[in-house]
Amino acid sequence: MSRTTFALRYRKLVGLLPRNYLTRWRMTLASKQAGLSGDSAAEAGIVLGYETGKSFSAAFKRVMNRSQRQYGHRQSTGIDEMQKRKFRTG
Repeated sequence: MSRTTFALRYRKLVGLLPRNYLTRWRMTLASKQAGLSGDSAAEAGIVLGYETGKSFSAAFKRVMNRSQRQYGHRQSTGIDEMQKRKFRTG
């Protein structure tokens, strides 16, 4: 199977291209690692291969559509924007 065929089949099944899925997974791992170890997410990003905390922070925001702090708050409270809107609209 060609790389292109694999990527298209993967995207059809998972909803993301393999590289995009892997990047999101790495961001999620870094955030969880930071929460468990007490390190900042930027420090966890360095452990996962980013050159600087700043480069990881920029990549995190680009991929996850929110800052690490916003992501951590959402994860710790268990509330996402869809749920908030449901409560507001009844």
